[in-house]
Amino acid sequence: MSKIEELIKKKLELTKKEKMAIPRQVMPEQDAVERRSNFNEVNLGFDEDTAMLEAIRCIECKKPLCIDGCPVNIDIPKFISKISDGDFFGAIDIIKEDNLLPAVCGRVCPQEVQCELTCILGKKYKPVSIGRLERFAADYEMAHREFEMPKVLPKNGKKVALLGSGPASLTCASDLIKWGYDVTIYEALHELGGVLVYGIPEFRLPKALLKKEIGNIEKTGVKFVKNFIVGKTLTVDELLNKEGYDAIFIGAGAGLPWFMNIPGENLNGIYSANEYLTRVNLMKAYDFPNADTPIKIAKKVVVVGGGNVAMDSVRTAKRLGAERAIVLYRRTEKEMPARDEEIQHAKEEGIEFHLLTAPIEYIGDDDGWVKQARCIRMELGEPDASGRRRPIPIEGSEFLFDIELGVVAIGNGSNPLISQTIPDLKCNKWGNIIADLKTGMTSKKGVFAGGDIVRGSATVILAMGDGRVAAKSIDKYLKTGVWET
Repeated sequence: MSKIEELIKKKLELTKKEKMAIPRQVMPEQDAVERRSNFNEVNLGFDEDTAMLEAIRCIECKKPLCIDGCPVNIDIPKFISKISDGDFFGAIDIIKEDNLLPAVCGRVCPQEVQCELTCILGKKYKPVSIGRLERFAADYEMAHREFEMPKVLPKNGKKVALLGSGPASLTCASDLIKWGYDVTIYEALHELGGVLVYGIPEFRLPKALLKKEIGNIEKTGVKFVKNFIVGKTLTVDELLNKEGYDAIFIGAGAGLPWFMNIPGENLNGIYSANEYLTRVNLMKAYDFPNADTPIKIAKKVVVVGGGNVAMDSVRTAKRLGAERAIVLYRRTEKEMPARDEEIQHAKEEGIEFHLLTAPIEYIGDDDGWVKQARCIRMELGEPDASGRRRPIPIEGSEFLFDIELGVVAIGNGSNPLISQTIPDLKCNKWGNIIADLKTGMTSKKGVFAGGDIVRGSATVILAMGDGRVAAKSIDKYLKTGVWET
């Protein structure tokens, strides 16, 4: 009998101190040299014994703060206890009471700054791997049984339209359909999933898993309409007044790319991260010409930015054949908003990091293609509004960088069609919808909103939390008829 099997067998006999002494289990990964030339998933998941051993580490706190750290309030200790008992179906059943996208969340949610951050074990030791256990339970169910329908109340005669098929709308729809509402999700693209399908690479989130989880939501009765552009196909007012919807949730995300507005940004070979990742993830440009959409293959690529989107872009460039794939970031690694795991994976794959550096101009050749980036060194000053130290250009530190392709990954704004076609909907100066985060209610009666269209670029799980909050508010509004913002 192995040491793992011995620990699992004597689980009930272990003291809290003995549980805490068990080291956090390591997630198996695809070898860095191999993975940087393919789009297969990097993290390989726990096997059954490893998952059970990791679950045994949970000390079953009397006041589990991890639940408060989860934006959709999954009963984390309860599902982890089921895994430690070897009841994997029981674990996924508990998770799915609050989350119908567990395989997605287990892969892309930043648990280290949410549920795992509040884990009591983390005060002296490493926290329980909550996200990896959620992923294990989801993957186990997919491999061993068919989707089981949740309990759905009889239809109540009310119709709700949701705009955008990203995580906020999918979560909102999952709750509303169970409560008896007729639910339809409208999506502008030809594939469902929003940022999950066009923004996150295959090596972090396999699209077959995403499609399966969305398919499960469809099995509950949620209807999907693709190729629908709000404000063009139909306006919000037309959905309410002509199509007979009783309420609308806007979860259209933040898909408008930001640029730096520096000279040369319009040269050929300069992409927004949105376009670059959409071409690869949604249009499968990595498989051209078998897929219809091409993308420029370059040996020297720079990506500007320090968030997860920048990491996704630069790691994608490496997989597309870049000999040098470089991150330019104007602060230090300490200030980078990307997940630590993504930064570490990038380093292992040979990504170069040029910190305290920013481009100030792109220079093109005679044919209009970018050939160089003029950069400047930075130093950090006092903290700015974000709480991070402000980068200050160092005079006389300019230098030239030879490049063949550049990707700008500095953030996104909201779709301007939203504010342009709903004049009585209040938005802020960036075009984000103003909504009460506690209810999802907007300035327009019957219209709710959540996710990136409200918050700006945020996380998948925060968007899901917004969707859940909005679902409860929609249910209350349609039952009472009371609209109080």
